[in-house]
Amino acid sequence: LRLVLAEGFAWSSAACLVCRRGAGRKIMLGLSLLVGFSTGLLAYYWARVPKRPLLVACQPFRSFLEKYCPIVNEMFYPTPWCFEGRLQTIVRVFLKSRPPVHYRSEVLRTRDGGQLLLDWADNEDRSTDPESCPIVLFLPGLTGNSEETYILHMVRTARQQGYRAVVFNNRGCKGEELLTYRAFCANNTEDLELVVAHIKSQFPRAPLMAVGVSLGGILVLNYLGQKGREAGLVAAMTFSVSWDSFATTHSLETPLNLVLFNKRLTANLRQLIQRHRKVVAERLDVDRVLKARSIREFDERYTAVAFGYNSCEEYYQAASPRHKVRHFHVPVLCLNASDDPFSPQHGESSSRPHPAPPGCSSGRVGKRDGPI
Repeated sequence: LRLVLAEGFAWSSAACLVCRRGAGRKIMLGLSLLVGFSTGLLAYYWARVPKRPLLVACQPFRSFLEKYCPIVNEMFYPTPWCFEGRLQTIVRVFLKSRPPVHYRSEVLRTRDGGQLLLDWADNEDRSTDPESCPIVLFLPGLTGNSEETYILHMVRTARQQGYRAVVFNNRGCKGEELLTYRAFCANNTEDLELVVAHIKSQFPRAPLMAVGVSLGGILVLNYLGQKGREAGLVAAMTFSVSWDSFATTHSLETPLNLVLFNKRLTANLRQLIQRHRKVVAERLDVDRVLKARSIREFDERYTAVAFGYNSCEEYYQAASPRHKVRHFHVPVLCLNASDDPFSPQHGESSSRPHPAPPGCSSGRVGKRDGPI
């Protein structure tokens, strides 16, 4: 019995040793693959990812930016574990913070019987003359409002720098009732014209600047192109603007972008129409609009119809800011990421060399740099 037990123990020990050796080989193989992949990824990162912004501007404006905004010539190092444009756009949703900003709201009535909301945030420097304190007008992106985190951060920064901030909320986007069947479109700047005139009447001595993000930026650029020297602004800035509506919709309709971005934004647009169904139904087929499954379909069924265009193509042609750059008469700084799925780099080419669109890899309003 002792011999049998001893022999069995010897065999089991040998089997365990073999198993341990096999498991050890698998672990070492896994570690080797991980190290190899990580090394390759880091090599690719350092060789291809960090870039200096592409600065396109006339020489006086370029010299001004290089002197007062030296970051335009600095190398941009995206976060190593999150350097792809789509990934940065998605990660921003989960890693955002909400700085406290307190607004006072003002309702403006429009000429066609509609209404919109302005949210004011005064500067924190009480020593500044309130009548001449510079004002920054912020315009959020598609279906966005003054509570968007990127708007809150910019408003807070503007106040800390001694500016008065005001956010222009597009019709129906802040919870207020939509009084007309028309909400907003990228080429209709009547509401922005009303807002600028109202601010100038309230603070005639205060310099007024406009900052637009995404759709808000398109509105700013189209407004500058339409008003020319009568814009009433001393300067403007845009982020993540679509320069060519056709290039944007084509990019957003590629399979991956369609799933990640297009469908979600279209759902937000449908919710806006559903929320104001009664007034929209007075002039449009709401059921057909609510069946839209892409931004292009929504624009075909709602935006182009509501704003009097014969087709979606006619609307996109009119709404593309690239055709209006030559009519700008104030300094405009336009920031676009080269890998922004909403604004393909080739869609910006025909707008050059007049504006200054520095570009590097950072996705959609989601630039992340540094190791974390």
